Amino acid sequence: MSLKRKIRELQKRREKARKGGGDKAIEKQVSMGKLTARERIIVLLDEDSFNEYDLFVEHDSRDFDMDKKTLHGDGVVIGTGTIYGAPICIFAQDFTVAGGSLGLMHSRKITKIMDHALKMRMPLIGINDSGGARIQEGVNSLAGYGEIFFRNTLASGVIPQISVILGPCAGGAVYSPALTDFVFVVDKISKMFITGPEVIKTVLGEEISMEDLGGAKVHSEITGNAHFFAESELQCFEQIKRLITFIPWNNSRKAKAVEPKEPRKKEYKIDDIVPDNPKQPYDVRDVIRSISDDSDFFEVQERWAANIVIGFGRMDGKTIGFIANQPLVLAGVLDVDSSDKAARFIRYCDAFNIPMVTFVDLPGYLPGVDQEHAGVIRHGAKLLYAYSEATVPKITVILRKAYGGGYIAMNSRHLRADFVFAWPGAEIAVMGPEGAANIIFRREIMAADDPDKVRKQKVKEYKDKFANPYVAAAKGYIDSVIEPQETRNLLLHAIEVSQNKSVGGPKKKHGIPPF
Repeated sequence: MSLKRKIRELQKRREKARKGGGDKAIEKQVSMGKLTARERIIVLLDEDSFNEYDLFVEHDSRDFDMDKKTLHGDGVVIGTGTIYGAPICIFAQDFTVAGGSLGLMHSRKITKIMDHALKMRMPLIGINDSGGARIQEGVNSLAGYGEIFFRNTLASGVIPQISVILGPCAGGAVYSPALTDFVFVVDKISKMFITGPEVIKTVLGEEISMEDLGGAKVHSEITGNAHFFAESELQCFEQIKRLITFIPWNNSRKAKAVEPKEPRKKEYKIDDIVPDNPKQPYDVRDVIRSISDDSDFFEVQERWAANIVIGFGRMDGKTIGFIANQPLVLAGVLDVDSSDKAARFIRYCDAFNIPMVTFVDLPGYLPGVDQEHAGVIRHGAKLLYAYSEATVPKITVILRKAYGGGYIAMNSRHLRADFVFAWPGAEIAVMGPEGAANIIFRREIMAADDPDKVRKQKVKEYKDKFANPYVAAAKGYIDSVIEPQETRNLLLHAIEVSQNKSVGGPKKKHGIPPF
C-alpha cells in the first residue's frame, strides 16, 4: 500500500473516531443544549491549539457482549493546548460514546494526561459528562477511579486542577472534582450526586428530581461543592479563561503580572463605603474594588456562605487573594460554612504563592444550637489552622468590628499576620459593648434605681475604653492606625516588603488539620 493510500486511510479513521458515538448520538447531545466533547475543548482553548492523543484507543472488555461493541476513543478525549498562549492539559468525557461511562482504558487515558500535567507542571482541566462507572467492566472501573483520585491528590498544591461539570457526574465519579481546586457548573446541565433519585426512592421512599438533588444551583448555593455558576456552557468557558489569568501555572511560579491600573475612584470612594454606625451594613466588595487594580474583583463561591467573601484581584498588576467578612449577610459572622470556605481558599493561595489581604468586620462566631451541633468548633478551627500555616505575605486591615474569637481567626497578629492595619473607627474587644457592659457591670446595673440609664452609661464607658483601635495598637497588636484613603498604598508597600519573607518551623512530615 502506497503512503498516499495509508494517509487517506488515516484520515478516514480519524474522521470516524472523531464522530464518537455517531450522528444520532451527537444530535441527541445537541438537543439537550450541550456541546460535544471536542467542541467544548475547541471553544475553550486558543484557536487551532488543541492536539489530541490516544484517538484510536479502544476498550478491551469481553464480558456481556462488550467484545461486539466499538467505542471510539473509549468515551473520552484527551490532549494538550493553550489558553492565552500558555500550555494546559485537558480531558473531556464524550457522552455520545456509551454515555461517557468510565472503563479501564477510559481511565488510563485520563490518568495519562494527568501524569503529563504533573510531569510538565501545567494546569489540568477536566470536563466531566459521564453516566458513571461502566458496569460491564466491574472492578476495573473502580480501579480506574481509584487511580484518578490518587493522582488528584498527588497533584494537589502542585498544579492547578479545574473540574467542569457539563452533564451527569454520579457515584464515585464526583470525588475527582471534589479533590480538585475549582469546580464549574452550568444551570440545567450540571448534575452531581452520590446516589441518584431512583436509588433514593428505592431505599428511602423519597421522590426528588435530578435537578433538585444535585443541580448547579444546589451545589453553588447549598452544598458549596461548586465554585462558579454559569447560565450556559459558553459563559462557563469565559469564567475558566478569566480564572486562568489570575493563577500561576504551577507551585514553583507566581501568577503572571499584568499592566498595573489605578482603581476606579469615581465609582468606589473608599472614604464613603463603610458607615459610621457599626450596626449598618455595607458591601465589603466595594472596599476590595476601591483598592484593587481597575476595581476588578473575581469572586469565588459567590453564592455560598455569602457572609464571607473570597476571590482574586490585582494590586500593582500582581494577583492578590482577598478574604473579607461581608456585613451584608449575617453581619459578617463566622460559621461552619464560611470557615470552610475561607480556609480552603487560604490554603490554595498559600500553595500557589498568592499574597493575601484580609478585611475584617465581624461580631464573632455565629451562636446557636444548630451551629454547635454542626461542629462549629471543628470547622472554625480550620480557619485558624489555615492562616497559621500560610507562609505567603498576609496582611490584615480591620475596617470596623473585630470581636472575640473572630478577631483572632481573621488573620490577627497572633496567627502571624505580617502586617495588621486598622481604620480609626475599628473596635477590637472580647465582645460587643452591650454584651460586655451587661456582664462586667451586672451588679451595678441590677442595683440601680434606673437600670436602663446605668446600662447606657456603662455601655458608653466600655465603648470609650475599648471601641477604638488604640488599645490594641498600644500593645503592638496593630502596626498602624490608618486613614481609609491610605489603605491601598500601605498594602502595596506591605506586600512588596514581605514577598521574600522566610518562615521557619519545627521539622515534621505534615500537620493534622481539623478536617
